[in-house]
Amino acid sequence: MAETSPNPVAAPEQTRRRTAPSEPLWRDVLGEQLRSARRERGETLSETADRAGISPQYLSEIERGVKEPSSEMIAAVAGALDTTLGDLVLQVAERILLDRSAIDRAGAPSGPVCRAAYALAA
Repeated sequence: MAETSPNPVAAPEQTRRRTAPSEPLWRDVLGEQLRSARRERGETLSETADRAGISPQYLSEIERGVKEPSSEMIAAVAGALDTTLGDLVLQVAERILLDRSAIDRAGAPSGPVCRAAYALAA
């Protein structure tokens, strides 16, 4: 029987995932930003969710980075927090770029920064 070897294409990717710091996910940073804004206002999940027209459970999932909401949902929550979609997108993008800078300083491979977050603001 022939000896099987691990897929040479998958191995470097798996190694990179284990050893290099990873960029933050959009949904995680978005959730952190929304939770921070809600808490600064001293509001409960229910209060903000009611104004946004979504369930408190769904807002909680967004804040925890479990759900990746549509731009319409993000705009609704942003409005409930008295901010605009554009301002929220910029805040999230800035946070991602700051996190990316920290990763680069830590010695992670550098490369192009995904600026897809800015597309939502357009």
